[in-house]
This record gives sequence, structure tokens and C-alpha cells, in this order.
Amino acid sequence: MLAYQNAAAAGTGIILTSDGLILTNNHVVEGSTSIQVTDESTGEAYTATVVGTDATHDVALLQLQNAEGLTPASIESADPATTGDAVTAVGNAEGTGDLVAASGTVVATDQPVTTQAEGSVAGETLTGMLQVDADIVSGDSGGPLLDADGDVVGIDTAASSGSAQIVGFAIPIATALDIAAQIEQGQETDTIEIGYPGFLGIQVASNATVAGAGVAGVIDGTPAADAGLAAGDVITAVNGTAVTSGSQLSAVLGAMEPREQVSLSWTTSAGSAASATVTLVDGPAA
Repeated sequence: MLAYQNAAAAGTGIILTSDGLILTNNHVVEGSTSIQVTDESTGEAYTATVVGTDATHDVALLQLQNAEGLTPASIESADPATTGDAVTAVGNAEGTGDLVAASGTVVATDQPVTTQAEGSVAGETLTGMLQVDADIVSGDSGGPLLDADGDVVGIDTAASSGSAQIVGFAIPIATALDIAAQIEQGQETDTIEIGYPGFLGIQVASNATVAGAGVAGVIDGTPAADAGLAAGDVITAVNGTAVTSGSQLSAVLGAMEPREQVSLSWTTSAGSAASATVTLVDGPAA
């Protein structure tokens, strides 16, 4: 669920362990405030939390709560997919809740693809992708690309649009598992975010007319709302350091963790000075 946007999204995941580690695309969970996962084989539903994400490579690792006895996917670890291989893309096509299989072949390997921004999810340029002619559609993202033996060789990730013939793209499974292993070990990097980011609860104005970061809106029930921030205010400092733009504020807050205390200074829409110390909360998945 994307509660702060009053929206919901659907995707697919791959079971890695019997106790519920799930591999999926980052864009499937990006911006989410709650995640529900259904095991298609049993119909059992679980709440999931984000272990970590890598937006740059479009990989996310989830943990199902109170899961046990799940059947992990069979991973092809010895022979990576090559051009001409028969493959089957499996996923929650169009978000119906039922797994659908689409057969095809690997058209090319090591291909780049640039995804389009959608809602709050930014577009990304991904490299090293498997290009397939299997009919990958919305909702398949995060699902397994299987070889002729039924082993996972990739993660369904993207597809072309605007033409009669669909061109699909999948992240090679070895690439995704390398990133998942770093996430599981808690190795935060320039691209990997462990857990959830810190969250203040404001929408930053894109065209502030004064020095600082303009506040376009404040989300109810967040630290910003509790501190008394309101639309039209301008944040001027964080932890005593001057803030000169919305992009600077976003970068500063984006590097902070939940439960971190932050001192804010701002100018209200009426022109008076204000300040408060807030404690960040878990934000939507990055």
C-alpha cells in the first residue's frame, strides 16, 4: 500500500528461504507504507517488511512475518541464460492476484534499458539485462524468469510500451542475488539502503521563492505535523546547518535514519521564526 499517496500497487516476488526472504524489484515496493504478500501455492497471506533496497539496480529484499515451511524457488546458479534459450516469465500479470506464465526466448544479453517514471517511482537506466520476447506486462515485475528446466535465471523487470510486439527485460539472477546477499548482511552502500529511511513527513516545494526549502504540504500524523510545520513555511536550517534549497533538504533528510533526532528551524508563512526538535519515523520504502 502507498498510504501517503492514497494508492496501491501490485507485483510479484521470488521465495528465497523457507522462513520468508523474498526477492523482488525495488520499484514494486518503492514508496510503500505497508506490504501484503500471498503465497500462490497455499493462499496464505503475510505481512512483509523491507530488509533493504537498491533503487539503482532495481532490487529489493523483503522478510515475511511469521513465515515457515515455504518452498524456495529453484535457482539456476551454474549456467546463466544465453541468447536463444527458451524461457518463461511468471508473474502477477496486470495485478489480478493469479500467476500467469508467458513463454518466449532470450533475444539478447547484457542489454541496457531505461524505465519510465511512474507516480512516485523514478525512472532508472539499468544495464546488463536479459532481453526476452516473452509477454512481460504490468504486475509481472519481481517475478521469476524460468529456463526450460523450471529454474530461475532472472527477475522480470521491465517491458517496452507503445508497440504491438512486447520486448521484455529481466535482471540476471546472479546479479540480483549478489545485491540481495549484501542487503541481508546489512552492507549499506551508495546504492543500498538497509531497512526504511528516516521520514519527516513533508512535501518539498519545487519552486520556493526565498532561501530555504519551501513546504508544499505536511502529512498528518508525522513528525512534521507534530512540530507544527504547515504548507507555506520555509525550512531554513537542519541541526544548525543552513538549508538553501528543497533539493538540499531532501538530500540531508534522505541520509538520516528512523529514530534520529533532528533540530529544525523555519520561517512560517506569516513570516515569524520557529524551531523544534523532532524524531524521525520509518518512511516509505526507498
